[in-house]
Amino acid sequence: MTDPILLSETSGHILVLTINRPERMNALSPELSDALVAAFVDAGADPAIRAIVLTAVGDRAFCAGADLKARAQQDAEGKPFQPLLSRVQRYLFEVVYETTKPTIAAVNGPAVAGGMELALACDIRIAADHARFGLPEAKRGKGAHFANVMLPRMIPSGIAYEMLYLGEYIGAEDARRWSLVNRVVARGQALTEALQMAEAICRNAPVSLRRMKETAIRSNGLPVPAALRLNEGLSPYSSEDRVEGIRAYVEKRDPVWRGR
Repeated sequence: MTDPILLSETSGHILVLTINRPERMNALSPELSDALVAAFVDAGADPAIRAIVLTAVGDRAFCAGADLKARAQQDAEGKPFQPLLSRVQRYLFEVVYETTKPTIAAVNGPAVAGGMELALACDIRIAADHARFGLPEAKRGKGAHFANVMLPRMIPSGIAYEMLYLGEYIGAEDARRWSLVNRVVARGQALTEALQMAEAICRNAPVSLRRMKETAIRSNGLPVPAALRLNEGLSPYSSEDRVEGIRAYVEKRDPVWRGR
């Protein structure tokens, strides 16, 4: 009996998802992509989950992107390639990006091609100091569709185009310099740091966290007047959590959140 390609563990209100294909540099197979989509959709609907941490087994790679060996075999067999947005299944990076819970990528090793896009889809990235980031799609005749859209929004456009056009890798410190990652930690410590951050996040009001995430995602690209008028999901201003948060502050105790 083989180990699952995606490991799932809950710690308090934190869901930890671990990619488990170390023999293929944790590359994305269709089965792994489907498992990730299902896990993020389920976690988004689970009121007990308040934060999601995504990482991978080992320290050789966070994710090497699409499994090119498997794709080459399919090409040799004459199987047509289905563009990501034309498949029956939902688009993995879009699902991760739109998940209503805070998401943290614990980048335990190189994040390449679709692996870098997977990390970009998360809200926060914590990288081991030996991690590298790159989008070599132009060298492979591929597209980097999610990165094409997101990278110029996240970093200076000139740097984004350089990464896309040249397909070269940058190290963790350069990634932090350009705000691609939030923190750089010693090798083997990315998950520990991510869990500590997730625990701190989970001490805050879940209604507020969801409102922040949904508003930030759905206001992207809108004119400011339209963005300010968004009213996504349950309002924290009229929630029980708002009443509890203020009462706990006045009474000098930890709040007990109800998520409503």
